[in-house]
Amino acid sequence: MEYRKYGDTFYIRMDRGDEIIEKILMVCKEEGIHSCTFNGIGGCGKAEIKTFIPETGTFEMRRLEGMLELVSLNGNVITDENGDYYHHTHAVFAYKVGEDHQVAAGHMKSIMVSYTAEIELRPVVDGEIKRKYDPETGTGFWSFT
Repeated sequence: MEYRKYGDTFYIRMDRGDEIIEKILMVCKEEGIHSCTFNGIGGCGKAEIKTFIPETGTFEMRRLEGMLELVSLNGNVITDENGDYYHHTHAVFAYKVGEDHQVAAGHMKSIMVSYTAEIELRPVVDGEIKRKYDPETGTGFWSFT
């Protein structure tokens, strides 16, 4: 992985074997970024997609492997009152099964780069977005400060 900051934006190139979410969180911690949004594209080899099932309050997991074209990656990173980092990441992958082209998308748990990924990370400027825990859903939502 290598990254540069131009203006207020960080441009991150990830390499084979990099786990995208882990590296985004690493850049945020190294650079003191407490809230940001990000997007990206790339070529991946493994992904774990989670789908939230409201009726049960649980996630269903789907694992993909092979040549996964990362068509769209969108997400954000925020921190809570203790300074703990949280990501909310969604992605769309295109891939082939035999001769058929397929698409899979959802909430991401992990994404492994197979040859490269290009990520644009934009820190929140002149403010901060924190994480507010919601006991009803068992998850956190944006809280503006």
